[in-house]
Amino acid sequence: MYSIQTKDLKKIYKSGTVAVDGISIDVEEGEIFGFLGPNGAGKSTTMMILTTLLKPSSGEAFVAGYNVATQQKNVRANIGYVQQDITIDEYLTGRENLLLQARLNHIPKDQINSRIDDLLNLVELDDKANDAAITYSGGMRKRLEIAGGLLHRPKVLFLDEPTVGLDIQTRQKIWEYIKKIHNEYKMTIFLTTHYMEEADKLCGRVGIIDHGKIQTIDAPSSLKNALGGGIISLTIEENPSKAELVSKIKQIEFVRDATILDDTITVFSTKGTEVAPVIFSVSSSLGIVIKSVSITQPTLDDVFLSFTGHDLRDDSTQKSYDRRKEYRKMQRMKT
Repeated sequence: MYSIQTKDLKKIYKSGTVAVDGISIDVEEGEIFGFLGPNGAGKSTTMMILTTLLKPSSGEAFVAGYNVATQQKNVRANIGYVQQDITIDEYLTGRENLLLQARLNHIPKDQINSRIDDLLNLVELDDKANDAAITYSGGMRKRLEIAGGLLHRPKVLFLDEPTVGLDIQTRQKIWEYIKKIHNEYKMTIFLTTHYMEEADKLCGRVGIIDHGKIQTIDAPSSLKNALGGGIISLTIEENPSKAELVSKIKQIEFVRDATILDDTITVFSTKGTEVAPVIFSVSSSLGIVIKSVSITQPTLDDVFLSFTGHDLRDDSTQKSYDRRKEYRKMQRMKT
């Protein structure tokens, strides 16, 4: 049974911009599904459609068995949504923030305190429950946000960039809580992230979206194995013949694909140690100097590069990118 299902889902804004271009996704019940893509790929638009914040232009989407366009109230009753921006009230205590969330979600009065206690214990904030949230660290605030998204016991939890901006130690701690929540509640989790390691550690499957289209969907291990036995990374000196070099590399036996980004060529090969000497021979014939070379096992970063032709960089903290501005823009543009 599917917790999330989209069928040829499209979103076209009044300006003519195609944000989501006919995507079809099936997320199984109880699955942690990672949704990967750079800013502008259609990732945020898709999540806003699935959480009923935007209506699709065409196609269908179902969450927890309900149509997101015609059964919005039912969808909202069955989902939790933890957005990237921190939305808790800093001047309320942790418990008061959850109490506010409980009332907004119409949780029965006789269940509120027990649910809050359970969740504060789950995210290990019970000892800080009566402290003002302004005294919390970034990781503690994010844990409180996640607890708020779980209060009404949703069937599907949407996590939008849950660890962006956090240091690596705090990020890993949040990963532990996400796994803990998944094991405790057996719920479906739909996760967007810019961190490949995060997707690799948490997700049973990942979907890569770019230019509004799904590029691939599979388990991280399967996607990495499909790239073969070695990733060759070459740094070359600037040369007008570098495009020809890439073209010739693609013709070498055991090479699955090759991409170029600035002065770095990435080669996906099933036999990296055998292919590397041939590449040196080809580059020499073209008069291209290879400054450095490395051979590594495939990662999800390599998978992303092979499907999109560019890296997935964490640019969500750039000053020019404001999530609230993006949301307001979408609201102005939506049909």
